Amino acid sequence: MVSFSLCMIVKDEEKVLARCLESLAPAMDEIIIVDTGSADNTREIAGKYTEKVFDFAWTGSFADARNFASSKATKEYIYTADADEYLDEENQQKLLQLKSILLPEVEMVQMLYRTVANNTVYNFEKEYRPKLYRRLRPFVWIDPIHETLRTKPVVYDSQIEIIHEPQGNHGARDLAALCRVGNGEEYLSKKLHHMYAMELFRCGEEEDFGRAISIFEKTLSQDGRTMEEVKEAICVLARAYRLRGEVAGFFGYALKDSATGASAEVCCELGRYYEDAGNKEEAVIWYQNAATETESILDIRTSQEIPREGLERCGVTFE
Repeated sequence: MVSFSLCMIVKDEEKVLARCLESLAPAMDEIIIVDTGSADNTREIAGKYTEKVFDFAWTGSFADARNFASSKATKEYIYTADADEYLDEENQQKLLQLKSILLPEVEMVQMLYRTVANNTVYNFEKEYRPKLYRRLRPFVWIDPIHETLRTKPVVYDSQIEIIHEPQGNHGARDLAALCRVGNGEEYLSKKLHHMYAMELFRCGEEEDFGRAISIFEKTLSQDGRTMEEVKEAICVLARAYRLRGEVAGFFGYALKDSATGASAEVCCELGRYYEDAGNKEEAVIWYQNAATETESILDIRTSQEIPREGLERCGVTFE
């Protein structure tokens, strides 16, 4: 049977930490908790489950904190968890079973991640995420001729389902971090580009969109950006300019969106623009397009409840 190290980074998680640890501890051979500055009873709760509780001065990077936690691990595999997630009894048993049968060549295990809250940017019910990985990865030669080192990890998609139940909205924190990264990096990665745009549409305020303008306008001038990234930038910029009341900029990006295949996000922006201008007939057209003719790319609500609510405000019942 292989051995597991649980590695977590926490801050002010007294409401949920015990639930998480209680569900994971039976399968763990080692528990490592890294605290980044809690002001509540988080450290005391962690101390009930492990002596390996470490302080880490926050650098602004979750990756730095994760790497620090992993550096303290000593077992064969590292299991990463956030305090607001846990396993129910059925999935606890699945994890224990996995531990007993895990083949040594498997270097990474993905598990199904299910978020059960409405205050999140995620547009999925379940999604595979890497949760368990080999601490020290062995490199092996492959191919009988012109042999080479295997660089891609051997990944196993398990049926273990993790319940993610966030206690609050971390949007303001995440948007501040994403803005800082976007202003500091010449080229925002595709993943962070997508997450930043999603977070803006889910919980961004007018000032958040204003701060994002230069970052997403940079996207449109960069070589190598995919059409998905271009569309994300257009959606963000269309809303940013509408919120600012800069009509020329707003319609410029709305036209770019139409030219590349209209998105539900920008259709909703057009609907809201015309609704606010008192032109309900035109607003209805765009809300209907959002609800029935287009797809959302950042916020699934823009093809569901947002246009339906807009139609109702305009006196039209959606069927």
